[in-house]
Parts: sequence; C-alpha cells; structure tokens
Amino acid sequence: MKNITLSEHFTYSKIIRFVLPSIVMITFTALYDVVDDGYFVSNFVGKEAFVAISLLSPFLEAIGALGYMIGAGGSALVAKLLGEGNDKKARQVFSMLVYSCIGIGILLTIIGYMVLEPLSFTLGARGLVLKECISYGHALLVFVVPFMLQDTFQSFLIVIERPKVGMVVTILSGVANIVVDIVLIVILKWGIIGAALATGSGLVIGSLIPLRFFIGKGQSKIYLEKLHMDLRAFRKVCINGSSEFLTDVSAGIVTLLYNIQLMRFVGDNGVAVYGAIDYISYIFASVFIGYGVGIAPVISYQYGAKNSKELKNLFTKSIKILVATGAILAVGTFSSAPFMAGIFLGYDKNLWMMAIHGLRIYSIAFLVMGIGIFGSSFFTSLNDGLTSGILSVTRTVVFQMGTVMILPIFFQLEGIWWSIVVAEVLAASITIVFLIKRNRFINIR
Repeated sequence: MKNITLSEHFTYSKIIRFVLPSIVMITFTALYDVVDDGYFVSNFVGKEAFVAISLLSPFLEAIGALGYMIGAGGSALVAKLLGEGNDKKARQVFSMLVYSCIGIGILLTIIGYMVLEPLSFTLGARGLVLKECISYGHALLVFVVPFMLQDTFQSFLIVIERPKVGMVVTILSGVANIVVDIVLIVILKWGIIGAALATGSGLVIGSLIPLRFFIGKGQSKIYLEKLHMDLRAFRKVCINGSSEFLTDVSAGIVTLLYNIQLMRFVGDNGVAVYGAIDYISYIFASVFIGYGVGIAPVISYQYGAKNSKELKNLFTKSIKILVATGAILAVGTFSSAPFMAGIFLGYDKNLWMMAIHGLRIYSIAFLVMGIGIFGSSFFTSLNDGLTSGILSVTRTVVFQMGTVMILPIFFQLEGIWWSIVVAEVLAASITIVFLIKRNRFINIR
C-alpha cells in the first residue's frame, strides 16, 4: 500500500491510517510499562517494590518528558520548515536537537545519582520501600540518554513519513522488555533491579534502531549532519514543546499528590490501588496522546505550506474522531474494570474492590479527555507554544492539581476518585473556549 504523504488531502480513512501506527506505538509503550512495572513487580517482587516504583515514577517520567518536549516542539518546527521548502535548515535543526538530547541526558544522569536517595526519603520512603527506590533508580538512571532519544525519534519518524517504523520499533522494544522481565524477575529472581534493566533494554532498542533512518544522505529529507548550534531555533523548540513537557511533568506531580492524599486516607494500600488505576488509565489515555503525536506533523506541514483549507479539514475531522473514541473508551473501561483491576490486585479482595470503584469513576473522564489533549497538541503543531502551554498548564496544574487537593476536603476518599473527572470536564471546556475565540490560528495569517 502506498505511503501517505504529509502534503495530501486527508479523508477520515487517510487520517486513521496515518495516525494508527502512532496510536499503536504510544499505547504499546504504555502497555509494556504496565506489564514491566505493574504486573511483574506487583506479582513477583512485592507490594513494597510496587509502591517504590509508584513513588519514583513521576520524577523518572519528567526526564523522559524532556525528550518528548524536544521531539514534539522540534518535529513541529522541522515539519513546518519542510512545508516551506527549507530542507537544509530542517536538517540543521534536527541534528542540533539530537546532539542536545545526548548532552542533556548525560547531565541528568549525573544529577539523578546525586539526588536520588534524599529525594526518595523526602517522598516518604522508609525501610524496605526506601531500599527498593534506591535500587530501582540507580539501575534505571543508566538509560537516561536512550530514554530521551527514543521519545525524540518517535516524533521525527512521523515527520519523514515512517510512522509504521516507529510502531514496529516500539513493539520490538516492548517484546524485549517483557522477555527480559521473565528472565530477570521470574527466573533469576533479580527483583526490582531486574525490572529496571528490562525497561532499559527496551529503551536501548527504541533509540538505536531508528538511527539507521537518520544517518547518511538518501534515507530521508532530514538526516544527521555536523552540529550547527542555533540558539534561537532551540529556544523556539523548547517553548513550543513546553506544553508537552509541562503535561508530562504535571502528570507526575498529580500522581504524587494523589499518593499523598491516599496515604492520608488509606495508607500504603491507597498508593497501591492508585498505582494500578494510573497504569490502566494510562493505556487508554495513550490513544488520545498517540493521535496527537500522529497528526501533529501533518498539521505543521500544512501550516508551513499555508494550506488553510486543509488545516480546517484536519481540525474538524479530528474533533469528531476524538469524541467518538472517548465514548468507546469510557464504556470499555467501565465494563472491563473488574478484569483489569484483578491483573494487579487480584491477590487482595479489598484492594481489588477499591480499584474497581475508582477505575469506573475514572472512566467517565475519557468522554472529554481527548479534547483537552488534542487542543494543546493542535496549537503546538501551529508553532504557537504560548497558547499550547496555557492550555496544558490550565489542564494539569490548575484543574487536576486543584481538584485533587480541594475535593477530598469535602468528600474525603470519594473526592480523590472524582477529581480527575471534574478536572477533565473543566479542561475540555476551557479548550473549546480557546479554539472558538482564537479560531484565527486555524487560518493562515
């Protein structure tokens, strides 16, 4: 089947075919994260290790978010430059971003080793949980550079019209992760260190295989050249991708706040329950994230080509697709909650029942979640990082953090479960207001 190019007119069929590899890629990444850090750790290592990973995950995700920021902001700029016909500048910006990822990753690794233990202690880890935090963090920090490169390359594979390659690489990474999990955790009994090394093996595969498509002329329109620093372009990439970075970092902080609130009401058991809900909901939410990742370069290219008609077409069709998808995900999550909760917490009936209740409430949020996620991604694609950042901060910092801190004051534990629903409804509402009032961004100025 002929590859779909960024310059084409997109029907519903073409949109779905083009973004499907990205959706599969992001969803599969979430799935093997769940299998690695969730299923294997909770069932073969123990609750303390599962709690340790839940406490550290927000900070480890923040590191990966830097790679996602560079990938999202950089791919939007590079795709726009390609749409303008400036291939040389596109290659220079791409090369600069790859080398920057490597340098930043090395620096973060060093800092991570310095702050890991006091950070874990500050989060409340004590005894065996503290020991597991340190073991997991030390092992995983070795893979910071491939972690960032994998997230960066995923976005640029779509820019060079190879979304299926990103999907295949992600599947291979996930399979490797699971195989290493079985060997190191189940067979060799390496515990939480085995989980970290399994994750790292997947990251190495996910960062090295895509390199062959970016090394040497003739592979694609963009490929690695010698370093040509352009601080203005780098600043623009960071600002434009800041919404994606803020979304990931804020999501980590929200998880931290959930854990703190749940520790107040039900102790370690609450953290274990939310850990399961967080993993499961991440799989379903990744469908929306994958759609945004997949469609973003198309929007950026058409914006660079000044094709206002096609931009409106992409926007309208995307909203309809996301609303329909949200309804399907809400029903699917609600109905399958007992099965999914049982995967992680089937060994304890009380935890299992608590997770079912929380997950079914969470499922309501999927009805509108896609609008909030796509709104931020859409403005990033238009290289309007300010608007994208405002929407991202409002959705996560203002609404999600605000509701999880305020609602429990009045509704105790029930307020924690309902906070995400209220936050996503508010986020979708403000996104719609921005899209209506700032409709001029859909047009070429």
